[in-house]
Amino acid sequence: MTSISRRGLLALGAGVVAGVAGCTSSSRHPAAAASSPSARPSPTLTHPGPSPSPSASALHLTAPWRPSPNDIQPQVKLRAVRLIEALGTWPPGGQGVAAARKRAAAAGYDPALADQAGDLLSDAPQAAVQVLEAQYGGILSDSASVLVVCRQYTPGDDTGGTTVDVRLSAAQPLWNVTALHPAVPGPPAASLSSAARAVLADVQAITLPPAAHADVLSGNVHDSALNAMLTLARSHRIMLSVVRSGHPIDVFGTTRPSDHPQGRAFDVWTIDGHAVIDPATPRALVEGFMRAAAAAGSYNVGGPYLLPGAGNQFFSDATHHDHVHVGFDF
Repeated sequence: MTSISRRGLLALGAGVVAGVAGCTSSSRHPAAAASSPSARPSPTLTHPGPSPSPSASALHLTAPWRPSPNDIQPQVKLRAVRLIEALGTWPPGGQGVAAARKRAAAAGYDPALADQAGDLLSDAPQAAVQVLEAQYGGILSDSASVLVVCRQYTPGDDTGGTTVDVRLSAAQPLWNVTALHPAVPGPPAASLSSAARAVLADVQAITLPPAAHADVLSGNVHDSALNAMLTLARSHRIMLSVVRSGHPIDVFGTTRPSDHPQGRAFDVWTIDGHAVIDPATPRALVEGFMRAAAAAGSYNVGGPYLLPGAGNQFFSDATHHDHVHVGFDF
């Protein structure tokens, strides 16, 4: 059974020098440090992986993200991820949009996409990106949204990173990346609810990637979602992928508003050290977590399995094959 290596987690945290509508509302890669300076590092999954990227040698050890064999259309995810890796990693002196355009072109993408990279680009003299997770924001036969969750290391700063909603259209031999929508969490709030403070403090059971951490810090996440995180964290260790920012505004492929941008939903990609997408993850664990999310007040729980329930509370589709969606209507 593939699970998260605690030893690998600690070693990587110390650092060495990518057919249905979207989210309502992988035994695959090493991950980097957690959501805040005080948080525990994110996990690395125990599987043979690619060699570390030489370009990251002066910062933290990073490695290219890899899909799970259980992923739906893994090449679509890879197409999105490889662009983010190319844009967000540069050698000394490689900062700036002009250099990013060259990296995008060299990797086989439209260089103009660099102009949409937002906070992924900075004036730091060097940077290294580690993609933590790539989940679907939506997957249709001819288009997709891949939410690329990443941490970015720059000299003297191990807390950077973002989530980018990468849009793609079907093409042969490879899907085309058509647009980038980086997360815009907003500034930290002057004051936070007790639920928000508790979520940020519970670094042992709740791991938030950079954009999700900033979402909670902004004060724009509803207490209904925050209290559910805390309830679920009493019984599980959870790693979130997306909360509010970096998610499509509308349910992908529709004009219905998603609960995520309204601060009323969150997605979980790892439960108790097991990736939801991993075929070795016990089905009972995921199903039990989905039921616990419903019991915590969610009106709309999506995941890889369709569970029976009153009022169509549970749903499943290709988009939610790689995570559990927990949504609220208040």
